[in-house]
Amino acid sequence: MAKMIHSMIRVRDEEASVAFYRTAFGLEVAGRYPFDGFTLIYMANEETDFELELTVNAGRETPYELGDGYGHLAVSVDDLAAEHARFEAAGLKPNPLKTMERDGKPFARFFFVSDPDGYKIEVLERGGRFK
Repeated sequence: MAKMIHSMIRVRDEEASVAFYRTAFGLEVAGRYPFDGFTLIYMANEETDFELELTVNAGRETPYELGDGYGHLAVSVDDLAAEHARFEAAGLKPNPLKTMERDGKPFARFFFVSDPDGYKIEVLERGGRFK
């Protein structure tokens, strides 16, 4: 079987992006690999083997167009309200807490936050199918 190992996004400002993902999700740089014209930065934490790859293209000054095909990344947390408060205190500007129901029962509790390049990240409370 295939094993998901990472997802890649393009970012303009390595320092701002690394700081955001460190502050928001406790990700640390697991590897940084400069190449001619671009740098790959892999970020991870002890919760999972899955990594986020940040690609920084040299000389990129204009924002990336995210288009209408990109949806979001998702992470799960034990205490959604506490994480939301922590994000607010850190100045990360999370969207309001939401609850989604399905068939009259709670399906998901979550909020969204955007990284410095506008990528949306869904923060879900662990439970049900969101482990």
